[in-house]
Amino acid sequence: MIIKIKRIGIDARFYGPLGKGLGRYTQEVVDHIIKLDPDNEYVIFLRRENFNDLQADGVRVKKILADIRWYSLAEQLIFPFYIWREKLDLMHFPHFNVPLFCPVKFVVTIHDLILIKFPTLRATTLGPAVYKLKNLAYKMVIRLAVKRARKVLTVSEYTKNDIVRQFRVEPQKIIVTYEGVTELSNSSFPPRPAFAGRESPPALQARRCGRGGNYQYLLYVGNVYPHKNLESLIKVFSEINKNLPDLKLILVGKEDYFYSRLKQLAKNFSHNIIFPGYLPDNELAELYSQAALYVFPSFYEGFGLPPLEAMAHGLAVVSSNKTCLPEILGQAALYFNPDDQADMKHKIEQALADEKLRVELINRGYRQAKKYNWQTCAEKTLAVYKNSLK
Repeated sequence: MIIKIKRIGIDARFYGPLGKGLGRYTQEVVDHIIKLDPDNEYVIFLRRENFNDLQADGVRVKKILADIRWYSLAEQLIFPFYIWREKLDLMHFPHFNVPLFCPVKFVVTIHDLILIKFPTLRATTLGPAVYKLKNLAYKMVIRLAVKRARKVLTVSEYTKNDIVRQFRVEPQKIIVTYEGVTELSNSSFPPRPAFAGRESPPALQARRCGRGGNYQYLLYVGNVYPHKNLESLIKVFSEINKNLPDLKLILVGKEDYFYSRLKQLAKNFSHNIIFPGYLPDNELAELYSQAALYVFPSFYEGFGLPPLEAMAHGLAVVSSNKTCLPEILGQAALYFNPDDQADMKHKIEQALADEKLRVELINRGYRQAKKYNWQTCAEKTLAVYKNSLK
């Protein structure tokens, strides 16, 4: 039997660190799928900044430079031409920003409904009127993407149920493909201090505050959008700091408007809060290895990858109990209500004081993180492609 080769496109403009959490998802799915599928051809659309990050040899993978900004008018009007020109049989958009005039059948990944469930002017630099118009446009794009897609991929049962309720679509149309956990190398740290040349002496001091040292620190890794609830964490930490003056809080994330705003706020509460900016994986691994706890105070998540990655590195996790987090983290985290700062403070102090509890959380965390891998995510995604091509 002759197997007809199909041409499948993937919008990988988020690929790599450029796209933050979406970048991790896009990179892992692309990298795994082009290895998994020997039968079909793949057209991978990238931006100039990440074009050389994807190493793909062979006639089955074609890279296309589509240096078009996310959420832009050009994305809606020009990107469809790029897609049409490649004569694709199927397109995968790893985020909701599907062009309204996409010329081929497609599948889309909806990671969460934060824009719908958690709208706030504090999450934008736009004025109120412009933000309202843009938010309405986003909602229309998401709604049409869900309606027109052959299949909708999502990353948790919580988000699947959210989509079913919000858009009144059949549950069979939505396929859950849990994300994976990438174990970062912890074996060879750079000989220089991890923060050398980019941070102040307090950061170097924090780097040395291992579990057995004179100092310890709480760790958070991720973006700092308002729904992450880091302002509450800073306030809670400043109270904890009164009784534990040597404790530090390290908030790792890419420098942007929201990150700068949070840094300014932190100055009003404690000098023991450190902002090292974006860090590469090997430096992150060292931070994980030396932290006392990983704290995740988010109000809303579609999956919750950062605390899982912390678990994979042997770090006890204290987490919000909202949205998908109990589903994803299971019994491996100590939970608090993110709306209740007293509860957050109590749970962090409990985990810091109880070594037996921390060891138990670490052991549970290792087991929980192993349940999620990118290979399985890619295999399920590929199965959706094949089903959609029938």
